[in-house]
Amino acid sequence: MGSLDWEVSALGLGCMRLPQRRLNRLRADTDASIQLIRHAIDLGVNYLDTAWLYHLGDSEKILGQALGDGYRERVRVATKLPMFLVRKTEDFDKYLDAQLERLQTDHVDVYLFHAMNGGQFEKVKRLGLVEKLDEAKSKGLIRHTGFSFHDTLPIFKGIVDYYDWDVAQIQYNYMDTGIQATTEGLTYAHSKGIAVVVMEPLKGGRLANPPAEALDIMRASGNGRTPVDWALQFLWNRPAVAVVLSGMGTQQMVDQNCASADRSGINSLGDEDMRVIAQLTEVYRKRELVPCTACEYCMPCPEGVDIPGCFAILNNASGEQRRWSRWQIIRRYRRLAGSREKLDRENPNGNAAMCVQCGKCLPKCPQQIDIPNELAKAHAILAHRGKIQDYYG
Repeated sequence: MGSLDWEVSALGLGCMRLPQRRLNRLRADTDASIQLIRHAIDLGVNYLDTAWLYHLGDSEKILGQALGDGYRERVRVATKLPMFLVRKTEDFDKYLDAQLERLQTDHVDVYLFHAMNGGQFEKVKRLGLVEKLDEAKSKGLIRHTGFSFHDTLPIFKGIVDYYDWDVAQIQYNYMDTGIQATTEGLTYAHSKGIAVVVMEPLKGGRLANPPAEALDIMRASGNGRTPVDWALQFLWNRPAVAVVLSGMGTQQMVDQNCASADRSGINSLGDEDMRVIAQLTEVYRKRELVPCTACEYCMPCPEGVDIPGCFAILNNASGEQRRWSRWQIIRRYRRLAGSREKLDRENPNGNAAMCVQCGKCLPKCPQQIDIPNELAKAHAILAHRGKIQDYYG
């Protein structure tokens, strides 16, 4: 775990995609989530990651309940200061105090600045927030410091060099080696003794549901790995990766991913394995139109648009040559609400036509997607049979 003297589990539990409530998928089901969290810990997972905004605040509260009955002493807990809500220096104390109460603990093992980018980095410096980190550490409220990141490599290096961080959390998977922090940033942070925690190992689930061409490549390899196992082993193969976070919504996912972790090892993949991964990467790159990971930071949309859902349907339609499959994909889009009368405010189900170009989603997107513009393209293609090449070349 970087310079920290921790024996950390290879697999960490990301509490952003806990079991959902039936009537509101943005909120988490308390009982099912507690059961899942404790099951993961019982299997050996000892790094748990949450944040202020996950599941509209449910995540931290549920995690606090799950860590009763002696479970707190078995794990390390990481949560994050909601940077986009911070307006003044005193907000640091306000949110940390509230998070400690939600988590029902007297300290957080790792406290991260959430979704750091160039603008948020300037805010950190302007408001003296690293000094607040030091103050909270001296009081014993937090044990270690870190940041999660969504921007470019130069900004990442600038943040790494600014402070004596313990942890850096980055988006990384076999498709995202050249964007955001990149492989160079991963190894750079590792060389500084910083523990690198990987999020989005499955790119919002896309790498778990590969197209037919990718499945054929996996089968031809002859080793029997599942799509998820391929993605996770790629990460655990790298010496610079300390922990891989997975947002697991069912106990079956927990069981499968823990079994995968048991088979993992640094430098365990051979040349042929890496050639397979290179082929898979090429297949995905040819199909992806919008780099959405379904993190849902943009949600809820004030107009009720299912933003991640619209982009998932568009990406699934991209490159699909089979007429029947493409028709089924477009049919999914047509089932989304196209009028205010059919909108479900508790469970946003609007199609892209409901977007009013308000732009409130733009500063929330870690991938820096021009969401209103991409929604307009999605509607033109999925509702009006526009040609993908006319909009994406």
